[in-house]
Order: sequence, then structure tokens, then C-alpha cells
Amino acid sequence: MFLCSLLEVSASTTNVVKWVSVAGVFLVLLLIAVIGFSNNGKRFNAKKLAFAGICVATSFTLALIKFSPVQYGGSITLASFVPILLFAYVYGVVDGLFVGLIHGLLNFIESPYILTPATFIFDYLLAFSSVGVMGFFGKMHKTERSCLPVTLGAICVFALRFLSHLVSGMIFFSQDAVWVSLPSWAMGNAFVYSFIYQCIYVPIDALIAMIALIVLAKTGVLERLRVMMRR
Repeated sequence: MFLCSLLEVSASTTNVVKWVSVAGVFLVLLLIAVIGFSNNGKRFNAKKLAFAGICVATSFTLALIKFSPVQYGGSITLASFVPILLFAYVYGVVDGLFVGLIHGLLNFIESPYILTPATFIFDYLLAFSSVGVMGFFGKMHKTERSCLPVTLGAICVFALRFLSHLVSGMIFFSQDAVWVSLPSWAMGNAFVYSFIYQCIYVPIDALIAMIALIVLAKTGVLERLRVMMRR
């Protein structure tokens, strides 16, 4: 019964989830504050919160500079994931997950569109919180201008994001929701259809982000930012 409600198409779903998301952003921020105070500021001190706000705001702004090659979502942005990837890289998995989650909720609030509650979970909660994985690669041994950790981290993050959007697309397809016309051999299978659809924009968005990260690493800017954020 609960699973069916998650997959149920409703005209009011988007509007309801939008306001739930607004409340969710405030609850997440409140949770961060509570955790910070309960741990004597070890988890979220003022400096970390300031950088979290800067990174989320920058990512959100970059996300507004976009090109949509497909209908109903699927945008290629100006490296919008880079600031929050840098935050997760410096501060770790848990902090990165929180920041990615907030960024995902803000993106939904700015341009809300979902078909079912399940697609909201995959497209916004899971896809964006995957940023936290970047935190694992921040612990890798690295030289000052090494680009390997951030490159591998970005690949893993965007692979998880791709997987989340892929599942969401399959749910859309099962509800007879078709965004773009594809060859007949692709239209007959939800997995194939969703896979091709995600390939239109996610890999390009990932490539732009990875190029930006590599440039930051090779020029030494990444290391300077890391030292500044951790000092």
C-alpha cells in the first residue's frame, strides 16, 4: 500500500512536495545547528557553516545558468556541482551529504516538477545527496596539484546521480510519461528509454564539472581552497 502511494500519479503531488521541501530545508538547517551545539561545535562550527552557505549559494547560482537539450528537465549546467563537491572533498562524507541534500531541495523549490513521490526521492534527494561520496576521496594521499582524487570522486558522484535519475526515469516511463521521441526499439523498454534519456545530459554535465575540478587542481587553487577552509 505504501509503495503504491509512492508511485501514484497525482496532479497535486508537485505542489505538496514543494512545500514539504521548504519545510525540509529549514528542518535540515535546524538539525545541523542542533548537532553543532550538541557536539560543542565539532561537527558544524561557524566557519564550516559559512563555507557551506557559500558553496550551496554558488552551486545554486551556477545551476540557473543552464541549457536543456531535452524536454521536462535534464539540464546541462555551468559546473553547478563543483562548489558542493569541493565542500564534501574538504569536510567529508556526512557534511557533504547534508550540503548536497539542501542543494537538491533548493533546486526542486526553484523549479518544481515531479510525477510521483518516488521520483522526487530519486531525482532530488538521492541524486544530490550522492555528493557526500566525494568525502571519501578527500582522504586519499595526494600531492599539492594532484587531480586524481577529485576526478575519481566526481566520477563516482555522477555515476550515482546517473543511477538515481535512471531509476526515476523508469518510474516515469511506467506511468506512460514520455519526454522525447526515440526509435521504436528504445520506446519499448523502460530501462533503455531512461538510459538513453539520461545519457543526453548527465555525462556532459559531469564532464564540465570534472574539467573545472582538474583545472582547479592543476593550478593549485584547489589546494589553497582546501587549506583555507580547514585552517
